[in-house]
Amino acid sequence: MIKIFLVDDHPIVRAGVIKALSSDPDISVIAEASNARQAMDLLGEIAPDIVILDITLTDDSGLRVLEKIRQQYPALPVLMLSMHPEEQYAMMSLKLGASGYLTKKTLPDELILAIKKIVTRGKYITETLSEKLADAVNVNIENPPHESLAFREFQVMLMMASGAAPKEIAENLGLNVKTVNTYRANIMLKMNLLSNADIVRYAVKHNLINQDE
Repeated sequence: MIKIFLVDDHPIVRAGVIKALSSDPDISVIAEASNARQAMDLLGEIAPDIVILDITLTDDSGLRVLEKIRQQYPALPVLMLSMHPEEQYAMMSLKLGASGYLTKKTLPDELILAIKKIVTRGKYITETLSEKLADAVNVNIENPPHESLAFREFQVMLMMASGAAPKEIAENLGLNVKTVNTYRANIMLKMNLLSNADIVRYAVKHNLINQDE
């Protein structure tokens, strides 16, 4: 039996995933969490074979939760299941150690296939993501500038794009303001941007944030 820990902030989504997985007798969702804090607390009490993790949680980024899981439970595989298309977060998720990335438009059969492949062989890469990974090692293919950012830089960029001030970013990420400003300078340099307004425009253009946020 494959034991699954499901982390998503929408009860309807969790119910849908559980229903989709119920068709396979070899899979069981043993626990659910609706936010990052609950997820990390429960991981200390249960022993899942795989975590299914959303990108967007109410109290933190799923990417930060992924980072924490990799640090505290390095052998525990994580499958990202997100509303965001692959081109937005899949590469960053894999860089952080995710074992796969699927969108919530994925059919139940593929979700089940991904879970079983990850548990037995470690990774599940869709055909489109496989092509993107191949492009990433081809120097003639130009990847989006945000893919050059380190994870912490990426976090800071997203928070800046959402309108957070350096002090707020520092408090949220457990950094000091000087470090945040250093990240900001690195972001501007790597992405060839000149202002916070440029960051907002870039994030909106590439669908990294919602325009109504």
